[in-house]
Amino acid sequence: MTTVIASAGLAVNERVEIRRNRITGRSTEKPSGKRVCIVTGTHGDELEGQYVCAELARILGENLSQLNGTVDIYPAINPLGIDSITRGIPLFDLDMNRIFPGTSEGTMAECLAADIISDISGADICIDIHSSNIYLKEIPQIRINEISAEELVPYAKMLNCDFIWIHSAATVLESTLAYSLNVTGTKTLVVEMGVGMRITKEYCRQLTAGIFNLLKNLGMWTGEVEEIREPIVSGEGTVEFVNSDADGIFVPCVEHWVEIEKGEHIGDVINPTTGQTVERVTAPCRGKIFTLREFPIVYGGSLIARILGGEENA
Repeated sequence: MTTVIASAGLAVNERVEIRRNRITGRSTEKPSGKRVCIVTGTHGDELEGQYVCAELARILGENLSQLNGTVDIYPAINPLGIDSITRGIPLFDLDMNRIFPGTSEGTMAECLAADIISDISGADICIDIHSSNIYLKEIPQIRINEISAEELVPYAKMLNCDFIWIHSAATVLESTLAYSLNVTGTKTLVVEMGVGMRITKEYCRQLTAGIFNLLKNLGMWTGEVEEIREPIVSGEGTVEFVNSDADGIFVPCVEHWVEIEKGEHIGDVINPTTGQTVERVTAPCRGKIFTLREFPIVYGGSLIARILGGEENA
C-alpha cells in the first residue's frame, strides 16, 4: 500500500510528496512483527536504488505468502532531485543527506527530513542505498561508521556485497540519514554501488539477492535465496587513494575488483590536443580496485581509483 509520509507546499499550488510502499506478508506462520526499510533517492542523480526497489516490490508482491513481516520501500526521498536529475534539492542547492535528523519547526527540507526519520524509526533494519556520482564507479559495498561497526557488520555480511568499508567518524556524517537513525537505535546500513545517472543491473540484482538473504536471516522470508558472497571487511587504514597528477583524459587499462600488484599499470592520462601520454598511472600498493574513474576528464588531484590494500588481500 502506497502512502504519503511527508509533504510540503510549493509555489503555484503544487506540493512535494514523499511516498512509502508498505508490503505486508501473508505468511501462515506466526507473525514475526519485524520491519525492514529500504530507502533510496536521497540524491537525484543516484538511480541504482530505483531498480532495486522495483525488483523488491515485484518479487514480494508476487510472493506475499512467503513474507512474514513488513517491508517498507521509500524509492525517492528527494523526489524533486530525481525529477530534475539534480543531486541535491533543486533551487536550494542543498544536499539532502546533510540535513538529518531535521526539525518540524525548520525549513521545508528540515521538516521533510524530520518526517522521514519519524516514519523509519523503530524498524529492525534500514538499508540506505546510494550510487556513486557520475565521475566514479563503485563495486557493491557497504560503508559503516566505526562507531556502529560492532553491531552492523554481522548484518552487512548478509547483503551479498563485495566489500565492507569501516571508516572513521567525521563531523559531516552526523547530519546523514544513516548516522541519525543509528544513534537513535534504528540499525542502518549504507550501500554504495554503480555510477551516477545509470543503472548497473548486475549490481542491483546482486544487492536484491542480498536483501532477500537478510530477510531470510531475520525470519521474514520463507522462500529460496541465492548463495551469497563473503565480503572483505577492511578498516580505513588499508584503503589507498590514487589521484591524477596531470590534466587530460584518463583511459583505464584495468577492471573493477581485480588483483593488482604494486607498480602495476592502471591507465594513462592523455593530452587530447597533442595525443601525448602526460601521466602513466600506477598502483601505489598491492590490492584490489574497488573504485575506478568513469568520467574520463581529469585535472590535477582528480580521484582515479581507490585500492583495498593490506596483507589480507595478498
